[in-house]
Amino acid sequence: MSSSCCSADGNCSTGTTGQATATEGVITAYTVSGMTCGHCKATVTSAIGGLDGVAKVDVDVDTGRVTVTSAAEPDDALIAKVVDEAGYELTGRS
Repeated sequence: MSSSCCSADGNCSTGTTGQATATEGVITAYTVSGMTCGHCKATVTSAIGGLDGVAKVDVDVDTGRVTVTSAAEPDDALIAKVVDEAGYELTGRS
């Protein structure tokens, strides 16, 4: 995915926002493709973090790993949908 804030080498001109922290819950890891920079990280964090029951989202752009901490077992289909709507692809649990 290409974004206007991202350069060809994957650098980004935007910062990322803070994330909520969670001390307990269900931790689920996903693989998401198409992320290349801090803007991508912020977009995926916001998309998943806005879902009910999600307490924390950690995104590692380099590995494509997205770790979600939620109050209950997450709805994989719903997470895949919001990731897709954000312009990326959830390829499965990692």
